[in-house]
Amino acid sequence: MSFSKRIDDAIQTAVRAAQVQPSPAKLASALHYAVTPGGARIRPTILMSVATACGDTNPKLADAAAVALELLHCASLVHDDLPCFDDADTRRGKPSVHRAFGEELAVLVGDSLIIMAFDVLAQAAQSDPHRAVALMQVLAKHTGMPGGICAGQGWESETDIDLSAYHAAKTGALFMAATQMGAIASGQEGPPWIELGARIGEAFQVADDLRDALYDEDTLGKPVGQDDLHGRPNAVAELGVDGAIGRMRDILGGAIASIPKCEGEAMLAKLVNAQAEVLTPIKWRAAQASGAAGA
Repeated sequence: MSFSKRIDDAIQTAVRAAQVQPSPAKLASALHYAVTPGGARIRPTILMSVATACGDTNPKLADAAAVALELLHCASLVHDDLPCFDDADTRRGKPSVHRAFGEELAVLVGDSLIIMAFDVLAQAAQSDPHRAVALMQVLAKHTGMPGGICAGQGWESETDIDLSAYHAAKTGALFMAATQMGAIASGQEGPPWIELGARIGEAFQVADDLRDALYDEDTLGKPVGQDDLHGRPNAVAELGVDGAIGRMRDILGGAIASIPKCEGEAMLAKLVNAQAEVLTPIKWRAAQASGAAGA
C-alpha cells in the first residue's frame, strides 16, 4: 500500500471516529473539511519514509504517528488562517475553514484536531507503549513552547525576532518531529534524525518564501504576498531571489549529507530530491537551470 493511501485511510478513520452520533453536525462536517483534500501530505510522507528506512517494524504505530502529525499540521493551518493571525480567505484552493464555517467553529476545529492527534497515538499505544509515549513527547515538544509551532506563531508578535529560532519553530518544528517520529515508530532513537528534519524544514521555509513572493493566489491556492503584508522576516527579503535559490541548494545538499546510516539511506536521498522538485516554484526552475548551465 502506498504511503498516501495509508495516510489518507488512517486520517479518515480518525475523523469518522470523531463524527459518531450524537455529535454537533456542523463541527463534525468542518473537521472533515479541514483535512480534505490533504495537499501533498509532505510531513507524514517524510515520517513514513524514515520509518520504512529504519525497517518499519510497527506499521500500525507508524500510521498513527503519521496521522497525528498531519492532524497537528492541519490544526495549525486552521488557526493560522483566522482573522487574528493571517486572516486568509483561502487554503488549499478552497475557502478557509473560518470563511466556510465561521470563526467560532474554526477555533473548535483546530482545538479538536490537536486533541485528536494525541488521542490517535494513545489508542495505538497498546502495540508498543514505550514507543507511543516517546512519540507523544516528541510531538508535544514540537507543537508547544519554547520551540514548537506555537512558539513560531508567537515570534510574530515580538519586536525583535530571532530569525533562526523563528524559522526553526514556525516551519522546522514539524519536520523535525516527522524524522524523529518515523525513527521512533520503528524502534530507533530519535535524536540522530533531528538534523535531517531541521534541514528539510529550512529548505521548505525558503521555498515557501519564494512561492509567497513569486506566485499568484490561483496557482498557490492561498493568499500570496503575506510576508510583505505582515512585515515578516523572509529569505527573499534578506537574500533576494537568486540568493534564496542558492541557499536552497546548500540546504538540500546538507540534508542529504545528514541522513543517518540505515538500510533505506539511498531511498531517503531520493525522497529529499523529489521533495525539492515538489517545493520548487515553477517561476524559478528556469533560473536554477540557467545557473547550473552557467556554472
